[in-house]
Amino acid sequence: MTPEQYVQDKASASGSSFYYAFLFLPAPRRAAITAFYAFCREVDDVVDDMVDAGVAATKLAWWRQEVQQAFAGQPSHPVMQALMPHAPVYGIEAGQLLQVIEGCQMDLEQTRYLDFPNLQRYCYLVAGVVGEVAARIFGQTEHQTTEYAHVLGQALQLTNIIRDVGEDALRGRIYLPVNELQQFDVKAHEILKRSYSDRFSALMRFQAQRAHGLYEHALALLPAVDQRTQKPGLMMASIYRTLLREIEADNFQVLHQRVKLTPLRKLWLAWKVQALGKL
Repeated sequence: MTPEQYVQDKASASGSSFYYAFLFLPAPRRAAITAFYAFCREVDDVVDDMVDAGVAATKLAWWRQEVQQAFAGQPSHPVMQALMPHAPVYGIEAGQLLQVIEGCQMDLEQTRYLDFPNLQRYCYLVAGVVGEVAARIFGQTEHQTTEYAHVLGQALQLTNIIRDVGEDALRGRIYLPVNELQQFDVKAHEILKRSYSDRFSALMRFQAQRAHGLYEHALALLPAVDQRTQKPGLMMASIYRTLLREIEADNFQVLHQRVKLTPLRKLWLAWKVQALGKL
């Protein structure tokens, strides 16, 4: 199996909404973003599939070394072998990949966040930096597009957090800020036990409103000259915001299930942005 086939299989097997946004890209950019997305999946899977935290930490340390070796001209993993030809073309830097790994490392060391600024740091590492790299691959021309990508990444990550509250609780993680749990009088043990309440719904509405605000902020930041090149990110915004609205309409029934959009609906939403420019 070639490195290119490996990353393609990794991306398509994930079933992620990102895959649908990649479909409309020209082949060279699609190859670059597929390789980068496969890298993100590899390091994220280290934590998500964790059985032993020590083993996971060792694997992340290996990935740090692999990134450094790859940028020194000696990639050994098929993901890095597929990614490295694109790095100089699209300005992908070792430091950006190391920041993504740092975000995954936080999942090994931290299961609670005291307040939103603390959570923002995590979101920046695991999603904002990803958006930054993606925007370069998509073809940004304006510096402000990087700020747009950071904010959009944060909005997408908060939507993930809202969607995955129950799933994360099974792993012992609660990303919702502690001071906001206290504000709405929601106890951690209620989330861990998958217990719904009006207080929980109010807390989640607060989180959803914040996410919607970030989507609006991101769209306002995107320079008009880059709107065409950044369509894949706008596709992601459309898919994830539709998912968020579905969760809201279902009164945040996220503790016992993972709300999903069908592949056909994701493709339709992506096509609408591509063909009509509409979110």
